[in-house]
Amino acid sequence: MTDSQVTPSFRLAYVPGVTPTKWVRIWNERRPEMPLTLVAVSPGEAFELLRGGGADAGFVRLPVDRTDLSAIPLYTETTVVVIPKDHVIAAVDEVTVEDLADEIVLHPLDDTLPWESLPGKSANERPATTADAVELVAAGVGVLAVPQSLARLHHRKDLTYRPLTQAPESRVALSWPEDATTDLVEDFIGIVRGRTVNSSRGRTQTPAASAADQSKRKSPDKGGARGKQTGQTGKAGKPGKTGGKNAKTGTTGKSARSGSGGASKGGGKRGKPRGRRP
Repeated sequence: MTDSQVTPSFRLAYVPGVTPTKWVRIWNERRPEMPLTLVAVSPGEAFELLRGGGADAGFVRLPVDRTDLSAIPLYTETTVVVIPKDHVIAAVDEVTVEDLADEIVLHPLDDTLPWESLPGKSANERPATTADAVELVAAGVGVLAVPQSLARLHHRKDLTYRPLTQAPESRVALSWPEDATTDLVEDFIGIVRGRTVNSSRGRTQTPAASAADQSKRKSPDKGGARGKQTGQTGKAGKPGKTGGKNAKTGTTGKSARSGSGGASKGGGKRGKPRGRRP
């Protein structure tokens, strides 16, 4: 591999609302030799950044063009409506799309919700960004439907939000160029999917794992050695015990039993078998 092909760091893009902190922390623990660089990108620019090699992978919002990009859906966000704190909607815990029929619903150009038809009344023009739309909500121009993470990202003290039912939802996914599924990308996929170090797909086992396997393979041999030692002790012990008992009679084996009658009676004659009547 030439120097031009070596990646100095793993570049991870992410769109607004996504917080990659947890995954970055795990990456730094597992791959301290490979720095991870975060690249903040707008939803509209994320896919072109991946295609152009500006990032190795990225957290994006679906849908994803699967022609040249791979994607793993991760989670679905709750849709909320952002309103002023003194708005009448703030008095309820949940809002439906029908409740917005008389409201001006702002529709920024970077909106990621897959609306079939926007609820409420349309504004005279579309704000350029979600941040601009939030400013208009604060000014009392209208209300805004967004994924909950964006409502938190653009939080203001004079604004609040409520869950919006019957509305489309935004789905977050991990995406990367299909023809650039490198080992680094595979490692990050494993982290996102919650795989352990030893279960990462396509990765070589760690020395600790190999040592554990060798220990397991050696354990039957140790058991067999103990079994042989036990067997030898048993064989040696039994003759010793037998010899000790027969020492009282001075004989061993069957001859001691057959001659015991004469020795005890002192007559030298073979006595009748015990337990039989004459």
